[in-house]
Amino acid sequence: MAGKQRRNHLLTRRIDRFFLIFSDVVRFIGRFFREVFRRPLEWNEFIKQAYEIGYRSLLLITMTGFITGVVFTKQSRPSLAEFGAQSWLPSLVAIAVIKSLAPLVTALICAGKVGSGIGAELGSMRVTEQIDAMEVSAVNPFKFLVNTRIGAATLMLPMLMLYAAFISMMGSYLDISLNEQTSFTTFVEQAFSKITFLDFASSIIRSLVFGFTIGTVGCYKGYNTSGGTQGVGRAANAAVVTSMFLIFIEEMLILQIINYFR
Repeated sequence: MAGKQRRNHLLTRRIDRFFLIFSDVVRFIGRFFREVFRRPLEWNEFIKQAYEIGYRSLLLITMTGFITGVVFTKQSRPSLAEFGAQSWLPSLVAIAVIKSLAPLVTALICAGKVGSGIGAELGSMRVTEQIDAMEVSAVNPFKFLVNTRIGAATLMLPMLMLYAAFISMMGSYLDISLNEQTSFTTFVEQAFSKITFLDFASSIIRSLVFGFTIGTVGCYKGYNTSGGTQGVGRAANAAVVTSMFLIFIEEMLILQIINYFR
C-alpha cells in the first residue's frame, strides 16, 4: 500500500505540490498579461483601486516614514560622532532612505495592509459565489477584479515609496536641525550630494516589482480561496506572509543585479 502511494508522486508529495502551485501561479500571471490590454479596460475600477491602495495608505506611510527617518538619524549619530563626522549625517540618511529603507518599508507596510485586504476581499467574493455570478452575467471577473488590482498596486507602490522617502527625509531634517542647527538648504545640498540617478531609478524599479508582487499574491490567494470563512482568513494571512517572503528575496536579487551595473 505504501509503495502504491509513493508511485502516485513524481518526487515527494510536498515537492510535487510546490511545482503544481508554481505552474498555477505562472498561468495566473500569464493570464494577467494576456488580458491586461484587452478591451474593456475597466478604467473606473482601476481608478477606484488606485485610490484605495494609494490614498488610504497615506496615513500609515506618513507615520512609518517619519519614524523611520527620525530613528535612523538618532541611531547613526553616535557612530559618526566617534569619528567627528556628524556633517555626513544628511548624506548617510539620504543614501539609506532612498536606496533601501523607503522601498522596503513601503513594500512591507503595503504587503500587510493592501495584500491582506485584496486577499480577504476576493476570498469573500469567491466563497459567497459572487465571482461565479459575474461569470454567469457575462462579466470577466479576472479582468475586472484581478487586472485592476494588480495594475493599481504596481502603479501606486512607487508613488508611495517616493512619498515615504520625502517624509523620512523631513523627519531626519527635523532631528538634525534640532541637534546640529543645520539649515534646510545645507541639509538638502548634503543629502543629495551622494545620490545618483541610478539610486532613484533602482528604487522605483524595485517598488514596481514589489507592487506587482503584492497585487499578484493577494489576488491569487483570494481568487483561489476555498473552505468558507476560514478559507478567507487563511487567504488573507497567506497573502501577507507570502508577499513579505517574496519581497525579501526580490530585494536581495535586485540589489545583486544593481551592484553588477555600478
